[in-house]
Amino acid sequence: MYEENNILYGEGFLKDVRKLPREAQEKLGGLLELLRKDAFDPRLHAKALSAPLAGRFSFRITRDWRVGFRFIAPHAIQLLIADNRNRIYGRLERI
Repeated sequence: MYEENNILYGEGFLKDVRKLPREAQEKLGGLLELLRKDAFDPRLHAKALSAPLAGRFSFRITRDWRVGFRFIAPHAIQLLIADNRNRIYGRLERI
């Protein structure tokens, strides 16, 4: 048996979600359920980021939109930001 992940939503993340296109917002709900069950479910396209973003991860909402997150405990995930794939990694460096 496995333990589900607890997901913590940061205020910055919630602001970002409100700015996403409707298509991405609608898809995100289902993806968060996948993340809760298995952060590395292949449908998330989750990946560990390399330096200078070591310790952070991202998963794909759609082709153009990503979520940045980190593990704050073995089964606790903090969602940091949601943004366009062209901007998210630069923003993650500043967090």
